[in-house]
Amino acid sequence: MDNNNHLKEVEGKRVHDHFNNKKAAISAARRIMVPGPVIVGAGPSGLATAACLTEKGVPSLILERANCIASLWQLKTYDRLRLHLPKQFCQLPLMPFPSNFPTYPTKQQFLTYLETYTNHFGLDPVFNTTVVNAEYDHLSRLWRVKTQQGLKQEETVYLCQWLIVATGENAEEVVPYIEGMDGFRGPIFHSSSYKTGELFRDKNVLVVGCGNSGMEVHVLPQEMIGRSTFGLSMCLLKWFPVRLVDQFLLLMSWLMLGDTSQFGLIRPKLGPLELKNVSGKTPVLDVGTLAKIRSGNIKVCRAIKRLTHHAAEFIDGSIENYDAIILATGYKSNVPYWLKDTEMFSEKDGFPRMEFPNGWKGAHGLYAVGFNKRGLLGASIDARRISEDIEHQWNSEAKKLMAFSRSLPLPPNQDLEFNSMVVN
Repeated sequence: MDNNNHLKEVEGKRVHDHFNNKKAAISAARRIMVPGPVIVGAGPSGLATAACLTEKGVPSLILERANCIASLWQLKTYDRLRLHLPKQFCQLPLMPFPSNFPTYPTKQQFLTYLETYTNHFGLDPVFNTTVVNAEYDHLSRLWRVKTQQGLKQEETVYLCQWLIVATGENAEEVVPYIEGMDGFRGPIFHSSSYKTGELFRDKNVLVVGCGNSGMEVHVLPQEMIGRSTFGLSMCLLKWFPVRLVDQFLLLMSWLMLGDTSQFGLIRPKLGPLELKNVSGKTPVLDVGTLAKIRSGNIKVCRAIKRLTHHAAEFIDGSIENYDAIILATGYKSNVPYWLKDTEMFSEKDGFPRMEFPNGWKGAHGLYAVGFNKRGLLGASIDARRISEDIEHQWNSEAKKLMAFSRSLPLPPNQDLEFNSMVVN
């Protein structure tokens, strides 16, 4: 989209079809009526929901703060990343991965798949657009989504009946404060900035993460008895209760990996699947880390007490020198910063208050996709449910909405524009 054209559009003129004309402008202080849902976030969750809506004949508008789709995958992941689950559990609705892709696609293959997916369904997100406020107006019964776009932070308010939150569980980095970190002489950065280990060749690096609180973490083999551990678990859960499946997984892990506590990796009291259901903490699938630990290339340490100029002191009293520190301390939701709704989403963690499978739908046309702590498979489940729910309302409500919105009171000297959206 040509940002220079934004300033050239005459205020009050009808908005060109964004999906047919990439030069559609969004100038400052504009109010745009969106007949279909507004989706915040162009990651896999937002794309999946938009595709499902398109398939049902419901247009949508995707708003994305970055300059690309799947910005977390494109900009904040390391080069050698692969999907840790088989591709059939990671594909989005309505389009499988290509048959020639490996069982565990690479980062680049996954991004290629997402680009193809986006083009196939004719999805056209509005990039470089940050949602700064979204609030439900009870008088008009519409959502008012305020955005800032581009370097000039031009403001636009979108009005819509349905708002779909697809910003995800990993919208912002979690950067903890560690005593003495301001005085550490080497680089300290979040794992979202890590791309390759080549930069740290022959250096001693401290990686902070992996369940640092007491080092309690479940480590499971990526595959068991010739099948992916995840796929095997899903199959067993159809026939057996969670705790029994957990016991099987732990037994197989002990036989294949041995006692991980000897490396300082203490298993939690709850089994891997039960812990995932209760807390959302995902077990670690071993793809070679334990071998590095056994060989001594990786050393597991306790929690950090403090940092000094070139070293870290741990809670057990040991001290080690380091050249750099990488904070693999995870991410968090950013929903509480911009969504003015405390009924559906918790102000504490930015997740829906209702647990899976009931956290996808709120009041007044508010939806959440990709917050059920079940990865890409869970996001696909949410996307299908949301599209089905909105489809039931679309045919009857859309025409009423357009007629009603034309009668809305507006501030002086301001026109209401309409985003006419076409579904192929």
